[in-house]
Amino acid sequence: MKRAGVLPFARFMELALYCPEHGFYEKEKDSVGRHGDFYTSVSVGPLFGQLLAFQFAEWKKELAVEDCRWRIVEAGAHDGKLAADLLTWLRQQRPALFASVEYCVIEPSARRRQWQAGTLLEFEEKLRWVASVSHLSNPQSAIANRQFTVVFSNELLDAFPVHRLGWDAKQQGWFEWGVAWGRDQFCWTRLPDPFDVSRFTFYAPELLAVLPDGFTTEICPAAADWWRAAAGLVQHGKLLTVDYGFTAEEFSHPERREGTLRAYHRHRVSPDLLAHVGEQDLTAHVNFSELQSAGEAAGLKTEAFVTQAKFLTQIAGKIWQAPQTFGEWTAVHTRQFQTLTHPEHLGRPFKFLLQTRTP
Repeated sequence: MKRAGVLPFARFMELALYCPEHGFYEKEKDSVGRHGDFYTSVSVGPLFGQLLAFQFAEWKKELAVEDCRWRIVEAGAHDGKLAADLLTWLRQQRPALFASVEYCVIEPSARRRQWQAGTLLEFEEKLRWVASVSHLSNPQSAIANRQFTVVFSNELLDAFPVHRLGWDAKQQGWFEWGVAWGRDQFCWTRLPDPFDVSRFTFYAPELLAVLPDGFTTEICPAAADWWRAAAGLVQHGKLLTVDYGFTAEEFSHPERREGTLRAYHRHRVSPDLLAHVGEQDLTAHVNFSELQSAGEAAGLKTEAFVTQAKFLTQIAGKIWQAPQTFGEWTAVHTRQFQTLTHPEHLGRPFKFLLQTRTP
């Protein structure tokens, strides 16, 4: 990376996170949880996966005919723990549905596929790994086989490489921040060419007229492209993502003049995005407006865009009305549910975007 000259930040971020030899996600199997760099809903306990499994089973029952095949597609399964929680619940509580499901994992990294396979060894007959969405794309086959599909990701898109942009008030245009090597460290440098934002949902002219010089934001073409491709998998079913992020309008709030990019190490925010390359997580908030527009342009209907607290509470409400449909709800479940839904914990920062298509 030091010999590459000036890189757009998106390329720097891609190498820092995904370089096969030195990337953070390639080196850090145990980056999640108490001893890692950040918490996720999965590290709270198995309830998150159990609630998703219950909801997936309800969707299958409500939207698909009885003899319809179905598959669950998880993108970015990290160490496989969420898949294990989900499949364990289906096997215990919905054995007939478990018998008929195919579980696909989209995972480009051979190393992470090995981690996941170790976690999911008892479910190996149910599993299939592919490197990208394109390896699953066969819409006509899905229609012919009356296949019901749920495609979902949990904290995936926030780790897609982003372009970091700055506003030049004098020139009334956006420029892109790059990364260079100098004085034995990585440093920020402004790329010379203006950045074309015409393909993105961006700030209105009246807002740009008052935007302060140097205002910083991020765009992630890779996330919208991925969402558009994933929408092609859903000819009958659901497309769901869980992540932290904002609408396009919220990105322009004054308190975000430095953007949303953050670095995390050992549960602490690092002040230097360019330090400890390969040893800290880099993440940026998801632009849910871009995803929603991409899905709708691909023919999907937006069913929900809500906080994690609201989405999970709606699922739990169904369970509490008919406890026999879920299995025993223990005090441990209650504690996990409180952490998952409390606004000061995980309930407010995380959002659920759900889109659907029916034939």
